[in-house]
Amino acid sequence: MRSHRKKIWSFLFFITVIFSFTTAAQSDLPSDKQATKETIRLYHNLKRMANKGIMFGHQDDLAYGVGWKYEDGRSDIKDVTGDYPAVYGWELGRLEIDAAANLDGVPFGKMKQYIRDIYNRGGVVTISWHLNNPLTGKSAWDPAPAGSVAAALPGGEKNELYKNWLDKIAAFLQDLRGKNGELIPVIFRPFHELNGNWFWWGGKNCSPEEIKQLYRFTETYLRDEKAVHNLLYAFNTDRFANRDEYLERYPGDAYTDVVGFDIYQRGTDNEKFITEADKSLTTLENIASERNKIPALTEFGYGTVPDNTWWTNALYKALNGHHISYALAWRNAGQKAGGEMEFYVPYKGQRSAEDFIKFYKEPIMIFQKKASGEKLYQ
Repeated sequence: MRSHRKKIWSFLFFITVIFSFTTAAQSDLPSDKQATKETIRLYHNLKRMANKGIMFGHQDDLAYGVGWKYEDGRSDIKDVTGDYPAVYGWELGRLEIDAAANLDGVPFGKMKQYIRDIYNRGGVVTISWHLNNPLTGKSAWDPAPAGSVAAALPGGEKNELYKNWLDKIAAFLQDLRGKNGELIPVIFRPFHELNGNWFWWGGKNCSPEEIKQLYRFTETYLRDEKAVHNLLYAFNTDRFANRDEYLERYPGDAYTDVVGFDIYQRGTDNEKFITEADKSLTTLENIASERNKIPALTEFGYGTVPDNTWWTNALYKALNGHHISYALAWRNAGQKAGGEMEFYVPYKGQRSAEDFIKFYKEPIMIFQKKASGEKLYQ
């Protein structure tokens, strides 16, 4: 009889443990509680990956590189390493004004196909939006006059226009579908670098409360009014001095899935970059841990990478020992109209390409081949 009771209690204990784990998993959901199952899986796997390594990303990777544009299957990173990045950044700026291509010249139709290809190979998609100033009609970099954020909020003179823009963003995002018709998950990164003064939504151009309200309104409108349920929301600042500055414009845990920041090396002082990035990453990890968020380096770069060993002697040293989900390098625009070169990862033959291969081979770095094996949507 005692043996029988013991078996019953053991069985009940087992059921309780399983129920506890299941309940915990179910309660750990993205900010959108109605997110698609693929989006929820990505959310959990991005957290898991932060403890496994760092996924490497690149903006506009498949669309163009140094000396080429729109060549099927091509990538500057693939040309150098034989592998694609694990994370791919894209941009929706000018979709709001019905342009055929974004502000970097990438046609939105091509972008959709690239995103489908990325999803099919098991990569991760993140999208930023440098939207025009709704008050002036000029670019995202037109911060004047102050009051643009207030104008876009409910009750503001440009709120209806802003909602019309969000309708177009929603239509684009809901047209991103996999082979079985499922919505493709996207890490959406609106209002980035919002502690800086260079965008109409940033710094001194609005109050912290105003940008918080706009961030919340944007997410609520897309989720509740337009039923967009394939998004994880990324909040990110530019460089920041401390925790308080980072959180000053934070919209709240209920509106955030990914926390990150952007940092670029200016000048030749590698040690300064390493020290600042390391300190900021530590602060970011602490915030992410306390708030149950996914930490990421949402944008970084060293223009034209003039240091032959920057990847292993600067960036790797800054990243090593940290647990973040991904790090996104900015775009390889190549030669611009004025003749100057713009690129942030090496192309074949570039002076830092050999060192980038060493960086690629570091065990903590995850590119597409490794990421595909992780089955991030399952």
